[in-house]
Amino acid sequence: MKLLDKIQTPAQLRECPERDLPQLATELRHFLIETLSRTGGHFASNLGVIELTIALHYVFNTPEDRLIWDVGHQSYSHKILTGRRDAMKTLRQDAGISGFPKRCESVYDAFGVGHSSTSISAALGMAIANHQLALTSKVVAIIGDGAMTAGMAFEALNHAGGQGVDLLVILNDNDMSISQNVGGLSNYLAQILSSQFYTSMREGSKQILRRIPTVHELARRTEEHVKGMVAPGTFFEELGFNYIGPIDGHDLPTLLITLKNMKALEGPQFLHIITKKGKGFPSAEDDPCVYHGVTAFDPKTGKMKAKPAKIPSYTKIFSNWLCDMAAQDERLVGITPAMCEGSGLVAFSELYPDRFFDVGIAEQHSVTFAAGLACEGVKPVVAIYSTFLQRAYDQLIHDVALQNLPVLFAIDRAGIVGADGPTHSGNFDLSYLRCIPNMLIMAPADENECRQMLTTGFKHDGPSAVRYPRGSGVGVPVELKLTTLPIGKAQLRREGHKVALFVFGTLLTPALTAAEQLDATVVNMRFVKPLDVEMVVQMAQQHDLIVTVEENVIMGGAGSAVNECLQAHSSSTPVLNLGLPDHFLEHGNTATLLAKCGLDAAGIVYSVNQRLSLTH
Repeated sequence: MKLLDKIQTPAQLRECPERDLPQLATELRHFLIETLSRTGGHFASNLGVIELTIALHYVFNTPEDRLIWDVGHQSYSHKILTGRRDAMKTLRQDAGISGFPKRCESVYDAFGVGHSSTSISAALGMAIANHQLALTSKVVAIIGDGAMTAGMAFEALNHAGGQGVDLLVILNDNDMSISQNVGGLSNYLAQILSSQFYTSMREGSKQILRRIPTVHELARRTEEHVKGMVAPGTFFEELGFNYIGPIDGHDLPTLLITLKNMKALEGPQFLHIITKKGKGFPSAEDDPCVYHGVTAFDPKTGKMKAKPAKIPSYTKIFSNWLCDMAAQDERLVGITPAMCEGSGLVAFSELYPDRFFDVGIAEQHSVTFAAGLACEGVKPVVAIYSTFLQRAYDQLIHDVALQNLPVLFAIDRAGIVGADGPTHSGNFDLSYLRCIPNMLIMAPADENECRQMLTTGFKHDGPSAVRYPRGSGVGVPVELKLTTLPIGKAQLRREGHKVALFVFGTLLTPALTAAEQLDATVVNMRFVKPLDVEMVVQMAQQHDLIVTVEENVIMGGAGSAVNECLQAHSSSTPVLNLGLPDHFLEHGNTATLLAKCGLDAAGIVYSVNQRLSLTH
């Protein structure tokens, strides 16, 4: 680490001779492998952008020049080169650094990025702001790892091309988009096309040829056709960008000269580079999906540390249910916005390839696509993370719920997700779903209920949602039979005195533990909408305090539904709402975060006793 040890800032990096940069890339790759083998995190994507990261910080005057990473999980090398190398051992841990860019973490993080496909929009905003404020800072959007599949990226490209401001968009094409055209000729052409000489000749020729309209049009078309033969740039050129590439994203000398040339060009620029996910680590190169996100592993063999035999995750419960239900009902189709592995659709995609649709990072499209299928009698199941469904909220309301279409949303990563932090924590879905007419909303307490609720939602003649957390179930036996639950009916789990706990979802387990200490009644509410009004009113009549417990924000959540119900029935029984607070929760261990929010057994007991002491 002779070179890396000397670099704490990009300014120090820019003092290095160019001839030393390949060695720096080697050291940085080694450091990244060693670090992530202990901490875990996003692995393959970060190994693929090491040379690009070095080149960007070497050519551009960061932090004055702005780099925007998209998707943000490609930013580990960027963090290392911008003063956070020592903090990498705390990556994604309690009180440690984030796995994504965060403006409050470093001046080098120009824009907070967790969800994908936002970089070009944000970069265009910064570029126009620079123009209006007469600033000379450069703005670079680095978009890749599938992020170009989202409509928002193309909306931004369409807007940016007509603005005329200085903006560089770099497409990091890592076998997930567009082209395989890599090699010496392509690299040579990119250097020529990005040079000042070529640009001045091109513009000068255009000025002359404009005086001869017919010849000018012929020359324009000829240029497009010639470039189209060696590079897939015609589309971007038509949007108003000067397209360069594709070039080898691991060839540092080519990257450096091309970026230097493009930095000097005016107007919207588009650089297309080809990289290899997992570059430099054979296991990750061979299987970048498996090594996309890793736990601790052996850096010599790539073998991840064996996990002890454990209870199946809720994602696995969904995966099994989907295959079983598909075997029973041939109308079922599975849809996911680029999260086949994460949402548990791999087995389904292999068994039923003609009924599986990965639409890319296009959440809005996934929902309206499902609505179209439902209109014609197909039974779509949309497997989606809670935070990703936020991106398709209008489609959920307008295209599904308004038309009362039978689309089932299997909402994974509901509640706190731990290491991925606030960009991925599903803290809001009960609040944003509950206000939508026609929605059936369920929150299972355990893995067997999850299977039953998925069946209930699938057979329901209208839109439905089952929300479940990341991680393992509680260990209850799972019935193989595909049974439904009576809609809108809660389950009395424990009878006690004075206090009744209304629990929505998997916090039933700590609530039952707390109830033993409190001698409280416990109701597994199961349904957020429709609410079991009869149970709520009855419990309020029989107890001195109602306590709602949910892994969702308190504001507008399931507890609010109970409050509204009791108010409508003129109940005077006091209510205590327990849930997630009105601020974004940082990354860390899930159990620790739940305890900090008072949602473990001890926290529930404490909050109830505090409330009881105030009422006596």
